[in-house]
Amino acid sequence: MANKPNRTEMNKRTFLTIMAAGSAGAGSLPWLIENALAEDKKSAATMPKDFYSVPKKGQARILHTTDVHGQLLPVYFREPNVNLGVGPALGRPPHIVGKKLLEKMDLPLDGPEAYAYTYLDFFNAAKKYGKTGGYSHMKTLLDMLRKDAGGIENTITLDGGDLWQGSGTSLWTRGVDMVEASNILGVNVMIGHWEFTYNEAEVLSNVALFKGDFIGQNVRVKEDSLMDDNYAELVEKNDGRGLFDEDAGYAFQPYVMKKIGGKRIAVVGQAFPRTANANPPEFFPDWSFGLREEDMSNLVKKIRADEKPDAVVLLSHNGMDVDVKMGENVPGIDAIFGGHTHDGMPKPIEVKSKGGNRCLVTNAGSNGKFVGIMDFDFTDNKVNMHYSMKPVITNWLPADKEMEAYLSQMRSKKYDEKINEARNEKYKFNKSRVGKTYDEILTEKLAIADRTLYRRGNFMGTWDQVMCNALRHEYKADISFSAGVRWGTSTLKGDWITMEDVMTQCSMTYAETYTSEITGKDLLETLEQIADNLFDPDPYLQSGGDMVRVGGLDYTIDPSKKLYSRITDARLDNGDKIDPKKTYKLAGWATVNRTPDGRLMWDVVRDYIVATKGKDDVLKLPKMNRPKLVGVGDNPGIADYAGETA
Repeated sequence: MANKPNRTEMNKRTFLTIMAAGSAGAGSLPWLIENALAEDKKSAATMPKDFYSVPKKGQARILHTTDVHGQLLPVYFREPNVNLGVGPALGRPPHIVGKKLLEKMDLPLDGPEAYAYTYLDFFNAAKKYGKTGGYSHMKTLLDMLRKDAGGIENTITLDGGDLWQGSGTSLWTRGVDMVEASNILGVNVMIGHWEFTYNEAEVLSNVALFKGDFIGQNVRVKEDSLMDDNYAELVEKNDGRGLFDEDAGYAFQPYVMKKIGGKRIAVVGQAFPRTANANPPEFFPDWSFGLREEDMSNLVKKIRADEKPDAVVLLSHNGMDVDVKMGENVPGIDAIFGGHTHDGMPKPIEVKSKGGNRCLVTNAGSNGKFVGIMDFDFTDNKVNMHYSMKPVITNWLPADKEMEAYLSQMRSKKYDEKINEARNEKYKFNKSRVGKTYDEILTEKLAIADRTLYRRGNFMGTWDQVMCNALRHEYKADISFSAGVRWGTSTLKGDWITMEDVMTQCSMTYAETYTSEITGKDLLETLEQIADNLFDPDPYLQSGGDMVRVGGLDYTIDPSKKLYSRITDARLDNGDKIDPKKTYKLAGWATVNRTPDGRLMWDVVRDYIVATKGKDDVLKLPKMNRPKLVGVGDNPGIADYAGETA
């Protein structure tokens, strides 16, 4: 790796970037300089010629990002080596990993595409190509793609939700940092999922701050709330936002018509349909969610009949398998820009709807790692769609100065104790953070990783193991549960684990930890029910997440079996088989049904890392609680499962 240049070696671009952010205050300059210097490192890999050049094919271009999860800075993100498909999804993208995915997508087995789309040789590839994403770099890429399209008037930029959650700064600003950044980025339309885990007043305030359109045909105001004076007052305070159509019950506008390149394209919104099951309803007491396929079908039919658009597209947070089924079932949708399941798919899946039309189903990954590009060519009363996706390789894209200045200013803000004041005593609030800037808190070095820490995959990842270990350490528990969410960035072997890394795994509005007593019978039934959410052959019955992460316990699972027959041979770390009649101490966090009394998860994880690292500052994982998989030998959604690479 190239040595870090000294300050006298900074080029003119770096100097101007730093000066442009001078208004952010002197306290922010150390971070900004470090960031700018990092950008100036010469990548060991040379960018292929015209890698980011995408000449427009047609009149209109849609640009798509999704599931950024609060990641405004460049990150490492390892793609899964386990993404199993069952039923009709068996062997169909996105349920193909590694070399088989590259072969399916006609991509080379090494190079930037292999690094971006797979886990293959991730450690060495990450060292070679560097980090991905970062809003400063994504802004540069989007501007290039807009220019290639002949100007911003020929494009719209869509965001598929899970934008406002997933980092320390997004939590501490209640999503405002992401709204401001997306305004600079030029996002025109967005939908939601984790956005709804702030309270309703915060959501509506952010929607008001957002310069684009926040849409969702499947988000409704509950009937009782329509007549509630308190909700009416909340809506009035936010200039009518939160009640778009009282007769239909729409909380937000269901779709928006955009004129792009002289053509009219309707963008329909679909929030995560299982929000009320996956997240605490206490945050959105006045709103209901659902798949609402029939409503979607009727809406698309009405748009087609009444407004005669040139094209209709769906901006969705269903998850890719659900989008495929919806694309088949709902006539009249030309393309689906999907999110939720974090599947970086370089090529779309083409389906044929019941109405006979062709529909392209896409998914643009997560963490700001990709930008999807679809060009629409309208000729002879037909629409031809051309899709490509570009990985945002940070070292290959100069930072946008306006975005850099904003990020520096935002991270130089001081931590506000007030947002946690109710938790100060109850949750042993870490008062040492008060008075520090966000950047000072997040750049705290905790330990050195003894291996690459990652989270993405159907089963246990190394970051998951750290979190499960932390829960057991905190509560002296037999077993620990950590949610199988798909957000959380990667930390390379040999790198310092920072507080920022911890916050990317834990940042949410209900991160309280808990302990409980559970019988072996209830434990096994819980695992079975969670597995069914993941492996039910009908995608409409899946949750779109991964299997719960379990610490202190190993088990065998056959995903192809039915409910209550998938889990066998569950044993504690000491080898004892789970006794259905015995009671065990369970530790966990992020429960949906109630608010626990335990400390916040990020403090639990931070303290565990600091307490258990060695004298050499290295955090070691003595054991991985990785389930044994059976019945998946011919499934292309699994590769190198038993091995643990750097």
